[in-house]
Amino acid sequence: MFVQKSFVSGKEEGQLYLVATPIGNLDDMTVRAIHTLREVDIIAAEDTRQTRKLLTHFQIETRLISYHEHNKTASGPEIIRLLMEGKSVALVSDAGLPAISDPGEDLVRAAVEEGITIIPIPGANAGLSALIVSGLPTDKFVFRGFLPRDKKERREELERLRPYPETLIFYESPHRISKTLHEMLEIFGDRKIALGRELTKRYEEFIRGGMEEVLRFLEEQEEIRGEFTLIVEGSTEVEEAETDSWWRGLDIVTHVNVHIEKGANKKEALKLTAEERGLPKREVYNEYHQNEK
Repeated sequence: MFVQKSFVSGKEEGQLYLVATPIGNLDDMTVRAIHTLREVDIIAAEDTRQTRKLLTHFQIETRLISYHEHNKTASGPEIIRLLMEGKSVALVSDAGLPAISDPGEDLVRAAVEEGITIIPIPGANAGLSALIVSGLPTDKFVFRGFLPRDKKERREELERLRPYPETLIFYESPHRISKTLHEMLEIFGDRKIALGRELTKRYEEFIRGGMEEVLRFLEEQEEIRGEFTLIVEGSTEVEEAETDSWWRGLDIVTHVNVHIEKGANKKEALKLTAEERGLPKREVYNEYHQNEK
């Protein structure tokens, strides 16, 4: 077990800062994020060209190095070495929070293993931004991000997620959104969804409705642009199952009597009880009349 005290002075090793960057609107850059990027020794970026534009805009001149999916095996250990030597490093992604759907996750894991202090600098996040305006439940949700590109793996993942009662959060590209919705419609059924497009940018758009009608809307567009955040209603199968088995814990006589109390005659009540319990009507009939109270 390791207890981190983020702001205790006198530490010999450096600190790793996970700094959120804007997902579209530069005004979403926080004062704390700007200050952190100016004060650290090194900034590790997923795309140095993209990050350099951001740094130039905010007049930040900190040394910039690259850390991305294709060089993480080499650059990851080097960043850890710099941290162990006492350098402070800020990790940023192209947009939003680092370590969410990007290789920053691996760097954080390596830093945790070395007992390095890791400090989050919060900010914009596409998944949560779309969730809170979706109109779907926000008390429980599951973030999935990008689905696998392989068709078999993607369908297996959707099948795995199908019974989840929590609201589901996905990311998807414009050229794959229709295909993904078709597969979701087939596997999930026609659930309520909300699509967030170009979040925080000038052409920000939210599309809410049933999966089938939203899909029709997209297919009517001449061209689909912008990265999408997809919020999908959770499964109601568990709730339906609980409703269907309300009688669990009741004996057959009590079960039949509940239906009678609700207005059914005895014949109807016996039939309903047999159907709900999956038993032959004769068995329910005999049990009821042998133990009728």
